[in-house]
Amino acid sequence: GIIYDEHISSGINAEYGGPGAEGITGGPLEVKVLKMTFISEGRDPIDLDLTGDLSKLKEADKIVTIKEGCEYTLKFQFSVSNQIVSGLRFRQDISRKSIPVNKLNIMLGSFGPSPEPHEYTMQPDEAPKGMLARGKYHAVCKFIDDDKTVYREWEWFFKIEKDW
Repeated sequence: GIIYDEHISSGINAEYGGPGAEGITGGPLEVKVLKMTFISEGRDPIDLDLTGDLSKLKEADKIVTIKEGCEYTLKFQFSVSNQIVSGLRFRQDISRKSIPVNKLNIMLGSFGPSPEPHEYTMQPDEAPKGMLARGKYHAVCKFIDDDKTVYREWEWFFKIEKDW
């Protein structure tokens, strides 16, 4: 049979956010995606606020210019309340002139409730380069978990150009 050790169980619960862990209320799971930051050397970070009217991210003055061939990363800030979110993922489908060109499906992990926002920085990637890569791209993004619950979905545009 299974031997139940209350001391081990309470340690596991505290570490992984089980019953009695700080922030676990039994209320409904809430995941709020606060911002996405584009980070690359040679320019200031670009924050996309994901808390308000997301349609503003599609406006012409919000198009992010990316230097061809540059190394960049994306950083996310999000909060988790009441329960643990399991298998949180970031998905991004990128298209150019309505033709799919790239898909990302990044496992961020499982996160417990916290009074401070969680941050996750993706592995560095390299922007496409060359004359054919230059132009405007459309990205559709979402935060989703193992249960296929979508917590935030947004669209943004970026341009690959020769220079910043």
